[in-house]
Parts: sequence; structure tokens; C-alpha cells
Amino acid sequence: MSVATPVTTIAYGADPAQVADLYLPQRSDPAPLVLLLHGGGWRAQYDRAITGPTAGALAAAGYAVANVDYRRLGNGGGFPATFLDTAVALDLLPNLIDAVAPGRVDRERIVYAGHSAGGQLALWAAMRDRAPLGFPWKTFTPPRIAGVVALAPVADLTAAYHADRGTGTIAELLGGGPTEVAARYAAVDPFLLGGPGVRTIVVHGDRDDHVPIEIARDYCAKAGAELVELPGAGHFELTDPNSATWPAVVGAIARCVA
Repeated sequence: MSVATPVTTIAYGADPAQVADLYLPQRSDPAPLVLLLHGGGWRAQYDRAITGPTAGALAAAGYAVANVDYRRLGNGGGFPATFLDTAVALDLLPNLIDAVAPGRVDRERIVYAGHSAGGQLALWAAMRDRAPLGFPWKTFTPPRIAGVVALAPVADLTAAYHADRGTGTIAELLGGGPTEVAARYAAVDPFLLGGPGVRTIVVHGDRDDHVPIEIARDYCAKAGAELVELPGAGHFELTDPNSATWPAVVGAIARCVA
């Protein structure tokens, strides 16, 4: 499969992690924009390079893509920095992209997308207006987007904390468990916030051994989101343009911007 390469890297802040690679399709009309958030357990050793092929394939399919990085555990991230970076990036990037590529993006067709930890961030970012008062990313209106596509997302941080298998990732991210820092979970856990007020599609493999599909089933049932279950698929195929799961991923994004 042919993939595009980034045309530039855009900084949305002063930290080296506060950047996004911009991919543009070969089309003259304004393209739908996918703001893509990578996974990797919110940890510093995994950066936007892991979704570079995903972004390139989406650009080859006709989308403008910002492959977004953010501070993570080990490079200044965690609570609240990871969430602040995500909020600032998604708020600023459409304007920043317009500045470097005028007329190339359709601002009426923006999709938040993410995989795994990035799927959690994408779901959460679409519901920042539902966050309790007192958090710096709190908004009073929902973002102006067409939809959210979450690939194998950690959509229930409380359930993930209890199923952490001793790694303590969620506790490290949020600074404790759901009884210790309940207000933080209330501010960033998609399961507690509900569902975005736009089309929301969760794509998840039923053989995922990193994020159990039961999390996706429970979240979609509660939030009213669409669940696309992929029989036989695991966790990492969802970002691989050469995998059998790829048409389902592209199809989900297409339905959001249709």
C-alpha cells in the first residue's frame, strides 16, 4: 500500500514533545482533517513514529493528517501534562495547519482519532466540556468536530486500573487509584464522562490481549457509541495499513466525515 510522507512538523508548544507531523493528500480541494493520537501506554519510549505509517496511509486515502505527539510518562507527562498537551494540540492545530497549508483542510470535517492510550485521549478530548470545574482544559462548549474514531481505546480507566496486571500504568498516569484521586478519574475517564455528542466509533479486535474487548463493549453500551468488532484481530493490527483490519479503520473515519 502506498503511503504519504509528512510535509512538515508543526510545533504547538515549546517542549520538544509538543509537535505534530503534517501529512497532506494529493488533492486540490480541502480535505477532511484527522487529528491522530498515538498509543504506547502514555509512556515516553513510544512516540508518534508508531503511527507514522497510519498517518501516511490515511493521507494516501485522501485525508489531511496531523500525527500528534505529547508529553508522556518519563518525559514530563502524566497528570496533568499529558492531558494539557492533548487539549492544546487539538485546539491549536487546525489554525496552525491553515497557516502553513492555506485552504488544504476542511474545517467542517475534523475527526479525533487515536489508538490504545491515544484512543482514550481522543474520546476524552471530545468531552472536555463535561469535565468538572477546576481543571484547566475544561471547556463550556464541545469541540467543533465531525466525529471520533477510537481504535482499541482504554475507554474505562477505572476498569483498566483494576486489570493492570501489576504494571501500575494507570496509577502512574493519574497519580493513584480511583479511590485516592477520584476527582482526576472523574475529569479524564471516558467511561465516567459518557459519550461525545458527535458520531463516535470504537474499532476493537476480539483477540486483543492488551486492552480487553470487554472494555469497548461496556463503554459503547453506556455511551451509545458504535462498536466495530473485528473477529480474530489483536491490538496492534488496527494501526497497520497492510493488515486485514485496515478497511474497517478507514471506513469508520469515512462515516464520520460523510
